[in-house]
Amino acid sequence: MSIVVAYSADRYGAAALEHAADLARKDGTRLVVVNATLGGKLVDSRFAQDAEIVALHDRLAAEGLDVVVRHEMVDDVADAVVAVADEERATLVVVGIRHRTPVGKLLLGSVAQRIILEAHCPVLAVKPAS
Repeated sequence: MSIVVAYSADRYGAAALEHAADLARKDGTRLVVVNATLGGKLVDSRFAQDAEIVALHDRLAAEGLDVVVRHEMVDDVADAVVAVADEERATLVVVGIRHRTPVGKLLLGSVAQRIILEAHCPVLAVKPAS
């Protein structure tokens, strides 16, 4: 059993990671961090650099967490997070959410929304502090 967090290299991902790490620490549960990007994208500012991933893993492990980081190029980010949650038999998925305009919702869809709707376990949606 584990807690899966959909991590992005921005303040939304940081908020999700903070909440997921706190819950994993409290429950003594393994934390699985998923940082994924579309394989066809040349630049994705939310896809962490390799050095950032190593630092993130080392920091969480130094805090005593049993942590695994999945840093991957995928065909679909939401599908990848849901698949990892299924593989890990996750008890919870944590996602960071951002405000989107109605047009943005229509044109771009939402990774977080799809994870919330498609995950087979509870999903906690968090916002960064104001």
